[in-house]
Amino acid sequence: MQTFHCVCGNTIFFKNTRCESCQRRLAFLPDQRRMSAVESVGGGRWKSPDGALYRRCRNYRRHDICNWMVPAAESDPYCLSCRLTEQAPDLNDPRQSLYVYRLESAKRHLLYTILQLGLPVRTKADDPDWGLAFRFETDRDPDTEFVHPVEDAETVWTGHANGTITINLAEADHVARERMRVQMKERYRTLLGHFRHEVGHYYWALLVDGTDLHASYRELFGDERQDYGKTLARYYKRGAPRDWNNRFISPYASSHPWEDWAETFAHYLHMIDTLGTANDFGFVVQGRQIPPAPYPDTVLAEVPFDEILDLFIHLSIGLNAISRSMGVADLYPFVLCQPAKDKLRFVHEVIHARSSHRGVDQMSLFDARNALDKAVAEA
Repeated sequence: MQTFHCVCGNTIFFKNTRCESCQRRLAFLPDQRRMSAVESVGGGRWKSPDGALYRRCRNYRRHDICNWMVPAAESDPYCLSCRLTEQAPDLNDPRQSLYVYRLESAKRHLLYTILQLGLPVRTKADDPDWGLAFRFETDRDPDTEFVHPVEDAETVWTGHANGTITINLAEADHVARERMRVQMKERYRTLLGHFRHEVGHYYWALLVDGTDLHASYRELFGDERQDYGKTLARYYKRGAPRDWNNRFISPYASSHPWEDWAETFAHYLHMIDTLGTANDFGFVVQGRQIPPAPYPDTVLAEVPFDEILDLFIHLSIGLNAISRSMGVADLYPFVLCQPAKDKLRFVHEVIHARSSHRGVDQMSLFDARNALDKAVAEA
C-alpha cells in the first residue's frame, strides 16, 4: 500500500480522514485510486484539488466507518466498497460498529489492490450471477467479546459461495481471532488475509474455471472435481500431509485444489502489496532498489516474475529479522517451495492476462461468463 500526500505536503495514509498537519478533510477517491484532501462546497458536495466533485459515502457521513467518496454524478449513496456489503450488524451498536469498521477497513485495502490490478469488480445488484458481495454475520455474544458462543445460535462459517463472501464478525475481535489461530495451529491469521483468500475463490470462478487456462490450472493445482466436503473433512481430521511444505504454500492449501488456489492467490496479493509499500518507502534489498508493485499498468509488468519473486523473498527475510529484533512473530512466516513458486507465477500470469489493463474490458468478462452459463443451461 502506497502513501499519499496532502495538498499541504504532509504524508497521509490510506485510513486517514483528516490531515494531522493542516486539519483538512481527507478521503479516498475510488475513481482516481488515491487519497486526497477535499473541501466542502455546500449541499453535501466536496471538491478535490483537481476540481472533481464528490459526496461522502453514507457510512462515512453517518457512522464514520468509511473514508471513501462517491463521484457526485453517481446516484448511489454508498461508495464502491460499501455497496458491496450485502449484510452487516447494527452500526448503532458501538461494539459491533467497531468490528464492522475493522472488517470494512480490511475490505477497502483488498479492493485497492484489486482495482490496481485491473481486476473486474461488479456488485450483485449489477450482476446477480457473477457479482461480488460481502456478508458480515455473528454467532457470538457481543457482550463477552465473542469468546463464548451464544446458545442455540446458528454457526457462521467464513467462506465463499457463488460470489458471496461471508465473514464471521468474531474475526474482527483480536482476542477471538488469535485464539482461533492457535486452535487451528495456523502461522498467520488476519482480517486482510481472510479477504484475500476468499476473494481468490471468486476470481478462480471468474477468470479460470471453464477458460483456456483451466487445463494449466489442473496440471499445477490438481483436479478440483474431487469431493470438496470429503477432502476438507479428511484435512480437519488428519491435518496436512507430512511433506506439505514440499508441495504447498501452506498446510491448508493441501486440503483441496480450490483451497490451494485461494491460498496462493492470497499470498500473491501479500507479495505485491508488500513490494509496493517497500518501494514507496525507498527500501533497498541487497543493493537493489525495490521497484513499484507489479501492477499491469506499471513498468514492473514487464519484469520477469522470477525477479519479482526473488526481491520479495529477500525482502521478507529482512522483515522477519526485524520482527525478531522486536521480539514479535515473523511478518511472513512461510518458506516457498518450488511448486508454490510455480503456482504463484501462474496466478501472476492469470491476473496479467485477464486484467482490464491488458485490453480486456471488465464488462466483457462478466458478459462472457453469463453467456457461458446460458449456453450450458440450454445444452
